[in-house]
Amino acid sequence: MTDRTLIDALRAADAVQFGEFELSHGGTSDYYVDKYRFETEPDCLEQIAASFAERLAAIGEDDTKLAGVALGAVPLVAVTSVETGTPYVIVRKQRKEYGTANLVEGELDDGEEVVVLEDIATTGQSAADAVEGLREAGATVNRVLVVVDRQEGAEELLAEHDVELEALVTAEELLADAE
Repeated sequence: MTDRTLIDALRAADAVQFGEFELSHGGTSDYYVDKYRFETEPDCLEQIAASFAERLAAIGEDDTKLAGVALGAVPLVAVTSVETGTPYVIVRKQRKEYGTANLVEGELDDGEEVVVLEDIATTGQSAADAVEGLREAGATVNRVLVVVDRQEGAEELLAEHDVELEALVTAEELLADAE
C-alpha cells in the first residue's frame, strides 16, 4: 500500500537527495533520505503522525505504548503520541552516566507492550538495539514502524529478533518516478 500523500510530503520537504552519500553504517548510496528535513517541517510531521496513527489503528496497536529512539525518532514519537493520545517512552542509544542512569526515559511498566517508531531503517541495527533495550527494561516488543525502509536488510535483522518491521514508505516507492 503506497502512501502517496506521505511520499509527496517527503519530497516537498526535500528529504530525498541524490548524489554520493556515506551512510551511518559505513556504506555509500546514490540517494539520501534526510530525516532532519522531514522531521523539522511541520506539514510533513503532521502527515507522518497521521500515517503512523492510521497504521497503528489498522494493526490493532492504536492504544499500545510507543517508543522513539533518541535522537532521530523523538519528534516522530512525540507528534504521534499527540495524534493518538498514546503515551510514549524514549530509548537512548546508550545508558546515561548521570542522574538516574536510565536507558529508557519515561514511564514503562514491566510486561507492557510497546511499538517502536523509527525514522529510517537501513540495516535495522538501531531499531534492534532499541528493542533489546526495551526488553531489558521489561517491555514486550514485537513491532517496529518506520517512516522509510531503505530495504537494505532491516526487515531480516529485526526478524532475527522476533520483531516485525513495517514501513510507511519503502525506498522503492519513494524513489519510483523520482526526478
